[in-house]
Amino acid sequence: MNRRTLGRLFTATLSLALLASAPLVRAAEEAPDALIKRVSSEVLDAIKADKAIQAGEMNRVMALVDTKVMPNVNFTRMTASAVGRNWRQATPEQKARLQQEFKTLLIRTYSGALSQVNDQQLNVKPLRAAAGDNEVTVRTEVLGRGQPVQLDYRMEKTPSGWKIYDLNVLGIWLVGTYRTQFAQEVSAKGLDGLIESMAQRNQTNAGSGKS
Repeated sequence: MNRRTLGRLFTATLSLALLASAPLVRAAEEAPDALIKRVSSEVLDAIKADKAIQAGEMNRVMALVDTKVMPNVNFTRMTASAVGRNWRQATPEQKARLQQEFKTLLIRTYSGALSQVNDQQLNVKPLRAAAGDNEVTVRTEVLGRGQPVQLDYRMEKTPSGWKIYDLNVLGIWLVGTYRTQFAQEVSAKGLDGLIESMAQRNQTNAGSGKS
């Protein structure tokens, strides 16, 4: 994925960033599309008011993503889906390392694009779901300069409210993209090779200040 794609990809997470500040009871009762619409406006306002984020201060940006975004994602499911069938073969230690490195990779990916947010607004499309559905797809588009950016959220209902487990930007699902990449690395180097490759990439990105 190139930087432009990553920038658009991060925009898909904006509607989640302040979900952690909402009471769990409220989150559990709120419809997924209503939740996306409410918190996205809060996030955009917070970003516009934070000059450190706008200036691209990586520590500040990463702290925001880590504390506000990641707690509201079903990260175990997302990692398992990205690793694919190889996840079942992983030891508990390997699963822990995979989640740790994948989380770091995503945080830096999102953080690197966060400072690009300017005057975008989110349009949430009518939710197509039956009463009682525990998994839904919330379809939205980001409106700003240029053409609207299509964003879809795969969400599941949990005891603590709705959580995201996959994102679709312009027809590209995040988990599927990483699954293809990870499968190639596991085939060539095994699970430990994938873990070390992710760790090395994260160390390189941390040293260079890039996402």
